[in-house]
Amino acid sequence: MRKKLKPIFILAIILSLVITDAVYSQTRLSDLVEIQHTQRKELIGYGLVTGLDRTGDRTISSRGSVFTVQSIANMLENFGITVDAERLRTRNVAAVMVTASVGPYNAPGSEISVTVSSLGDASSLQGGVLLQTPLFDPDDEEIFVKAQGPLVVGGITAEIPGARVTRNQTLTATIPGGGIVERNRESLLDTEKPLGLVLREPNFTNARRIVESINTTFDEDLAAVYHAGLVHVQWPQAFRDQSNMNIFTSLILEQEIRVDIPARVVMNERTGTIVAGGNVVIDDVMISHGNIQVRTQVTPFISQPQPFGSGETVVVPVPEVGISEQTAQTLVLEPETTVQQLAGSLNSLGLSPRDIISIFQALERAGSLRGKLIVM
Repeated sequence: MRKKLKPIFILAIILSLVITDAVYSQTRLSDLVEIQHTQRKELIGYGLVTGLDRTGDRTISSRGSVFTVQSIANMLENFGITVDAERLRTRNVAAVMVTASVGPYNAPGSEISVTVSSLGDASSLQGGVLLQTPLFDPDDEEIFVKAQGPLVVGGITAEIPGARVTRNQTLTATIPGGGIVERNRESLLDTEKPLGLVLREPNFTNARRIVESINTTFDEDLAAVYHAGLVHVQWPQAFRDQSNMNIFTSLILEQEIRVDIPARVVMNERTGTIVAGGNVVIDDVMISHGNIQVRTQVTPFISQPQPFGSGETVVVPVPEVGISEQTAQTLVLEPETTVQQLAGSLNSLGLSPRDIISIFQALERAGSLRGKLIVM
């Protein structure tokens, strides 16, 4: 009777087939590179979330969030309402940090998504609404975005006196399209400087193929490899005004190349997850694996005195220790073994994901793993 493949091996085999096919497929440059000097700007702001069902920050006791109380008082004062901060008693408000990322081409008036996270001791942000919050660049405190709107929380919390159930994270939320761009710094192309293509994954082979594709398409030596993560492209004479420069950039990003994918095995020891690329190869090697189990047990023994005699009933613990060792399981891998073949071989041994993680680490130490081992 054939053993069923474990889900983790099914995933490995699927990835093997998909990635192997992707190694020989064409990929657009827009999926591989970013334009140099057009990085996204990270923004941050401090705000208040209202409308919570008594799950906000505490405003009383010595452990309450003092900054939340002060923020509520300051906000009300802006509306012409003066309130003594020490007399505020509300659990429907929470202080939050708001973060967002604005791209170089987000024009004023465009919408971006923002992330909201609790700053105080709120128990949940579910059902809350973020009041208008300015987001600024921490480097110069210049305001770029204003955020506001109802929160979308990915978790849920239910609570009654003496019991509470929580699923997923309820202290972090998002507002899709909740940020309105007020201003942004223009990122214009400069004919005096070459167009820089920054590879998201630096790779000399991919950089060379980008250069070959561009030079072949325009039949001119416009591109050159600066280093593994950067390609410089000179501006042709016919594309030197601002409008044509954008057209030329679009034509460059539409180019396709065959991507060289590095061989990697990624493992998460906390969850026992293993993901291996289809181009990972294992050299000829012998694998022997066995487990030793140690069992300890304490059995209570009751000692009673003789009838009509003096003495007391005593409970004496009797420890027992046992050791069992499984017979070592051995397999021999042929040269040029693929991930799919290795998955089938390890599955035949009935190993757990954590056993397989140990085997992959041993394969790397033995120099038989043709790829990079990444442990999360």
